[in-house]
Amino acid sequence: MMQTTDRSMSPVQLAQEAEARGYACIYLPEHTHIPTSRRTPPPTGEDELSETYYRTLDPYIALAACAQVTTTVGLGVGVALPAQHDPIAFAKQCATLDWMSGGRLVLGIGYGWNHEEMENHGIDVGRRRDLVREHMLCAQALWGNEIAAFHGDFVRMEPSWSWPKPIQQPRIRTVIGAAPGPTTFAHIAEFGDGWMPIGGAGMRAALADLGEAMAASGRSLDELELLTYGTHPDPGKLAYYRDIGITEVVLRFPHGGSAHEVLPVLDDYTRWIEEFGGN
Repeated sequence: MMQTTDRSMSPVQLAQEAEARGYACIYLPEHTHIPTSRRTPPPTGEDELSETYYRTLDPYIALAACAQVTTTVGLGVGVALPAQHDPIAFAKQCATLDWMSGGRLVLGIGYGWNHEEMENHGIDVGRRRDLVREHMLCAQALWGNEIAAFHGDFVRMEPSWSWPKPIQQPRIRTVIGAAPGPTTFAHIAEFGDGWMPIGGAGMRAALADLGEAMAASGRSLDELELLTYGTHPDPGKLAYYRDIGITEVVLRFPHGGSAHEVLPVLDDYTRWIEEFGGN
């Protein structure tokens, strides 16, 4: 994963170079804008927010460009902010990208952390998780049904047609990038294909609760993909992740980095693909 900006290495070049080295997927983050207010503190715990947050590219347009010059590498949004989109337009946008890429889109979705950013979109921050749920259920209805309808507290859509359908069926691969908790796990069980928290701390202890949520929905924990997001790798950490059932490790690359900065890291991290990529 990398925060690509208008000053960084091109995401198109990143996708090409990652594919050439055997990486499974690239992930680009989403922010429509960043209000200058720091009422919401940076998620990094630092006093200042890196300019990569407010210079980040639109991930959907960037990944569409990446799709045209690659054939195998996954194209991920990490994390997408579906609350900040019209759900019907979002469904069309994602379905088109998946169709154009041959079924390679991965939606790592989140609930959002920047209150000012969400408020500028007219979002009631306290209800954003319910809003994300309805936006995703509406989108998934459009992806998987010839005629789709949805009636919720936030979204109301009469029976409708929408094409193209994504290559992935019945839905585009959807992994929820959020901290552990009852709401997160209930949403994964209802409409998710995986869980992708930042880092992997505490995942092992949380898997029992996630398994219970899946069972309550008539599903099994074995159905899910388990990802760690933004990981700084070392052999002990990666071996531990493998042992507890993590299926994908999303490595952190220099945010806003130039090709001169990023390519050596891409080369260096191929050793982890060689050691752990087949397991």
